[in-house]
Amino acid sequence: MNFTKMQGSGNDFILLEADDTQRDWSPMAIAMCDRHFGVGSDGLILVLPSDKADFGMRMFDPDGSEAEACGNGIMCLAKLVFEKGLVSPEVERISVETIAGVRKLKLNKKEGKLTGIQAGMGEPKFGTADIPVAIEQGSEKIVYLKSMLCYPVSIDGTDLLLNFVSMGNPHAVYFSSQPVSGFPLSQLGPKMEHLVIFPERTNFEVARIMNRQQIEVRVWERGVGETLACGSGACAVAVAAQLYGHVASKVDIKLPGGTLQVEWNGTGEVLMNGPAEIVFTGEWPD
Repeated sequence: MNFTKMQGSGNDFILLEADDTQRDWSPMAIAMCDRHFGVGSDGLILVLPSDKADFGMRMFDPDGSEAEACGNGIMCLAKLVFEKGLVSPEVERISVETIAGVRKLKLNKKEGKLTGIQAGMGEPKFGTADIPVAIEQGSEKIVYLKSMLCYPVSIDGTDLLLNFVSMGNPHAVYFSSQPVSGFPLSQLGPKMEHLVIFPERTNFEVARIMNRQQIEVRVWERGVGETLACGSGACAVAVAAQLYGHVASKVDIKLPGGTLQVEWNGTGEVLMNGPAEIVFTGEWPD
């Protein structure tokens, strides 16, 4: 089974071209993503045929669970299909079917070479069923701010005010006044992921607004752990920060593995620009 190892801002993936949608891919993801006994990655991505888009995509986390959306992963898929000639060199846009819906990507090129990718990440949603989060609307614990839910929780004696955003997958964003490097993410991240109010678990972002054009972020990804970057998480942070009025419509999200540029004008789809690189190719015994 031939695979391609790729990364975007340090968020790394194993990509496989597949047409066997009936196969049980969860055990394969667990084995291949293992960093000691496998290839090692933040997820296994299947490049699939689709009758709704140019390609289909499924993404499995290292714990075997399937994710609805993955920003850096979909940009890696776009890079792969371009470099392997699965799309015409003249093509400027491609569409990809995911669990969260069809996503469109713009391929930026110069002299026939791919220089960057812009991913349409869909519209953010804030309903309790969209995220999902099991809290009662109207509860006195909830304060409404431009459709954002500001919800206080306490974990290990640490009080956090969470902002819930769905980017096709669930996100809980916490804004800190201190540098994110000092936040105890390895301690609180897994407890936040499995907090009882999240029936499908959650991704957790701790962010600090540096100025109107920059936010620093660390991410605890559901089913993965702390990662060097997260595209959908970067978008969730940018959306939450803009709803508070803290940032401009275009903002750089500085993650440990690199910087992603996120653009949102307050309505409609979130756009994200970022890198995607092939690391190596290999063969996995089937």
